[in-house]
Amino acid sequence: MSAPAVPSVLFVCVHNAGRSQMAAALLAHLGRERVEVRSAGSAPAGTVNAAVVEAMKEVGIDISAEVPKVLTTEAVQASDVVITMGCGDACPYFPGKRYLDWKLDDPAGQGVDAVRPIRDRIEQHVRGLLADLGVEAAA
Repeated sequence: MSAPAVPSVLFVCVHNAGRSQMAAALLAHLGRERVEVRSAGSAPAGTVNAAVVEAMKEVGIDISAEVPKVLTTEAVQASDVVITMGCGDACPYFPGKRYLDWKLDDPAGQGVDAVRPIRDRIEQHVRGLLADLGVEAAA
């Protein structure tokens, strides 16, 4: 008997330097090995936002080694759920995929004080997503 397939989630925002990086890190952390996680951007930045790295470090998640990645058709096709965060029409659409759009403030150009509430909101969304996927969040 084969093991059930692990759900795959792709987070997409324009620069892949803030919201999508936080969401991917939180889902990987809370979902452990029970969810496959990707993130990408339609116009990736050169580096992850330093205030985002700092805000994630505050909750014990180190994303300092992450690098923004370009959104590919293959990444979308390989994902069960595609979550967009302000990328508008830049995200490719494939029938049969589940799409969600999370309305979140953009942390670009913001300090860590402004990033914390965005991070906390993303965590609420991620916990809800895990429940929807039938995956128990790690403590």
